[in-house]
Amino acid sequence: MDKAVKNIKNENSRDHIRITLTSKKVAALEKICENIIKGSKGKNLKIKGPTRIPTKIMVITTRKSPCGEGTNTWDRFEIRVHKRVIDLFSSEDNLKQVTSINIETGVEVEVTIITRKRKRN
Repeated sequence: MDKAVKNIKNENSRDHIRITLTSKKVAALEKICENIIKGSKGKNLKIKGPTRIPTKIMVITTRKSPCGEGTNTWDRFEIRVHKRVIDLFSSEDNLKQVTSINIETGVEVEVTIITRKRKRN
């Protein structure tokens, strides 16, 4: 009887965890996604992703000449921001073990925990 109650509590303690990774370097981003997925599959967690969010391209166009005289020549600078989203379904304890990987510089990680509302009888 006690084991059944513990299993029910463990099933109810599963939370929806969303990990959002943002970077200007695609290779570093994909490497971290691969490490998170390997760690979560090792723990037999339910996982969705990585979902690739469309790349944001920010373009800045400026004049080359500082004084404004001379020929009209322009420089175009752009930054590409890549984003990946990974959804995990587990408890917070497993999350600490999965996310204990080395994160490269230039990669921003955001972890959101969405708790499910419990049904009351």
